[in-house]
Amino acid sequence: MRLVTRFSAFFLTALALVLVGFSGTVYLVAQRHLYRELDERLERALDILEASVDIEPGGLEWEPTDRRIALGLDLGQDEVRWAVRDGKGSLVDRSANADSGGFPAGWEARAWPTNPPDGTVVGKVAGWRMAGRQMALNALLRLGRGHPDDEPGYEVQYPLLVLVAGLKRAPVKATLDRLGGTLIVLSVGIWLLALAGGRLLARRALAPLTRMAETVGTMSATDLGRRVPTPRTGDELDALGHAFNGLLDRLNEAFDKQQRFAGDASHQLRTPLAALLGQVQLAQRRERPVEEYRQVLDRVLEEGMRLRVIVETLLFLAQPEAPSLLLCDLDLAEWLPNHLERWSDHPRAADLHLEVSAPPLSVRVHPPMLAQLLDNLLDNACKYSEAGTPILVSGNREGNSIILSVEDQGRGLDSEEAAHIFDPFFRAEAARNEGLPGSGLGLTVARRIATALHGTLDLTSHPERFTCFTLRLPERLAPTGDSLRSDIRSCV
Repeated sequence: MRLVTRFSAFFLTALALVLVGFSGTVYLVAQRHLYRELDERLERALDILEASVDIEPGGLEWEPTDRRIALGLDLGQDEVRWAVRDGKGSLVDRSANADSGGFPAGWEARAWPTNPPDGTVVGKVAGWRMAGRQMALNALLRLGRGHPDDEPGYEVQYPLLVLVAGLKRAPVKATLDRLGGTLIVLSVGIWLLALAGGRLLARRALAPLTRMAETVGTMSATDLGRRVPTPRTGDELDALGHAFNGLLDRLNEAFDKQQRFAGDASHQLRTPLAALLGQVQLAQRRERPVEEYRQVLDRVLEEGMRLRVIVETLLFLAQPEAPSLLLCDLDLAEWLPNHLERWSDHPRAADLHLEVSAPPLSVRVHPPMLAQLLDNLLDNACKYSEAGTPILVSGNREGNSIILSVEDQGRGLDSEEAAHIFDPFFRAEAARNEGLPGSGLGLTVARRIATALHGTLDLTSHPERFTCFTLRLPERLAPTGDSLRSDIRSCV
């Protein structure tokens, strides 16, 4: 099911529920109002009838001629009909129009109220809305109604009278039927109009999404330069388009990096392979003394070792950005001197200087990986600085971070070179011109290790003055002491 269809179905269902609820509410309110008007008319009619009853000590007297009741003369359907009965149910009087329309003059309430004794009871009979009052002489005299001191002046007196009035419900029913029909027609019309207009609006509102889907559907792996059209409306669809285009930008950048990496890798692998094969082919041209074969084998071994280093480095860089490592607690102040002892046989060993602030400098790292990172930085410093110039290795605390830095006083880098120094296979132009050995992967590996250790590796450099690499690691607050050294030994 298309999104437009689902959206339209949801909207139309909600609208149908609203229209049904609204129409039903209007109908019920109108019904209640119209029947309340009927009841009020009946109440007024009973008031008129009760005013024609004279309450005397000897009984109730019905005096319609004295009161001149004009109620119930018209024959219309919406006119009041009334009747008066005595306590035995005999008809005392009725309206002139009571003979037409089947007025139920004998209607009786299920129960008559006692407080007040002449309260109104409302009911209904088929086709009629009825109201009645029962007037009992004794109950009315107890309330002080009538003329208890007067002498009876009429022979016909009643101990009880029942006043009944009624109105036909047909006019109200016809009004309600017209209202119901009108509400149905209006609701259906509004719903059909919403069906046509809502679907059109839904299609127009979702048209940008449709164009995005069509664009994406026609894109291929070699077509990452294309971008999906954005509606420029500032809404969620516009945000979706920008987000997707941002994803395509990142994918395109990653794809370009992958292509450059593959090209650089093939170039770096081709060089030692060509040298290795060249030495072997040269040795096969003629018979040579054993010593020359040894020299060829030494060169082949050297190129093979170089090739192995490049392959292992490429395999490491091919892993996820932050490979999962077993991290252990380490005191950097204790570990650094022990690690630098491994460089004691290096030609630049005398140039290495160590500065460590007050221990402990607790970090959580993978010691072999940290050793490789530091070795790459030291090898880079030795390679690009003059012999006899100091190389400073320092460890200190800065806020909640532990800082490990390697600084040399070599040739330094300009801003453009510094921006690409961590790119795979990148080498400064001066290094390439001087023919210094290297593959341009050491610093790339160092930064990847820093990321795997949840740290950062940054560069600060000034041409012809110095170069400083700074590793920033989160400080490990505990454990310390003997437990820390035990953990180090188990991890190493």
